Amino acid sequence: MSNYIHVPPGSPEVPKLDITVSEREGPGCRQGALQLLRRLRPHWRPEEVTLQLFTDGITNKLIGCYVGDITDDVVLVRIYGNKTELLVDRDEEVKSFRVLQAHGCAPQLYCTFNNGLCYEFMQGEALDPEHVCNPDIFRLIARQLAKIHTIHAHNGWIPKSNLWLKMGKYFSLIPTEFADEELNKRFLSEIPSPQVLQEEMAWMKERLSNLGSPVVLCHNDLLCKNIIYNKKRGDVQFIDYEYSGYNYLAYDIGNHFNEFAGVNEVDYSLYPNRKLQEQWLRSYLEAYKEYKGFGTEVSEKEVEVLYVQVNQFALASHFFWGLWALIQAKYSTIDFDFLGYAVVRFNQYFKMKLEVMMLTLPE
Repeated sequence: MSNYIHVPPGSPEVPKLDITVSEREGPGCRQGALQLLRRLRPHWRPEEVTLQLFTDGITNKLIGCYVGDITDDVVLVRIYGNKTELLVDRDEEVKSFRVLQAHGCAPQLYCTFNNGLCYEFMQGEALDPEHVCNPDIFRLIARQLAKIHTIHAHNGWIPKSNLWLKMGKYFSLIPTEFADEELNKRFLSEIPSPQVLQEEMAWMKERLSNLGSPVVLCHNDLLCKNIIYNKKRGDVQFIDYEYSGYNYLAYDIGNHFNEFAGVNEVDYSLYPNRKLQEQWLRSYLEAYKEYKGFGTEVSEKEVEVLYVQVNQFALASHFFWGLWALIQAKYSTIDFDFLGYAVVRFNQYFKMKLEVMMLTLPE
């Protein structure tokens, strides 16, 4: 979410291949994937390659490529969704990927191609909402996020968040109407007016920017399926860095807490309660201080401050993904009710606003 990302010297270059992979299933898609594999896995025989469509993404198409029954070496081919360049800065995504890879926080990025990228498959299980509230797992997640938040990738600059800039850009891209009559009716009756949205953005910027949350390298899209848990190794890794960049620390955590509710069937009764949040935040702060070299002593006041910041920044996350979903509703070819998702996010924003704005930072 910012252009301060500086790739460390000595990081391996990522090849750019002049290949386009069809996003439609069929011979065109297979042909494009095999062209990539000729460069990345020249010893693989094309007739032995299996392509498996992964369906968890609602921004892109993800295909796993492997030979025979051997899933030790799987090349993931991610094909960008229609018009997602409006939503994602692809150069920044690759920089973030390379920075995180250099710090052991991301899989290997094999190459980019005209409409996507290829990277190493991470062994493990993509999580669901029931996993992220398990203390054994959420402590690993908190620790891994703290590790990313302490990476220095800004080359001496004092990094700034461009959350408000990005939100403003998304706002300028939201549709004013839909060609489909039924969709348009829902849009006009269930989505707040542009004037209301603009007023809320101005209010949020004024209020949240002054909470004192540090600006750090963030993932910015830590939904359950972007967390891979390897039970055998007892660790978690994060995937999908499309939205990563410098942002407010509390936004990244608040965004993750919102994702406890799931994506396909959103249930905000799953939003973590205060007790779980305090445990999570204490684990996070202990790891954050440890990585910073400050010891691991965490006071009640530090947990309380972060609790207030996180829950108020969770509002910005609802708003951000509400705008995002409106743009996707217009352009995406993926079979998902993006308009319905936007309605859910904006509704939760207004509901949550009444509750969390009563919270105050401790003296």
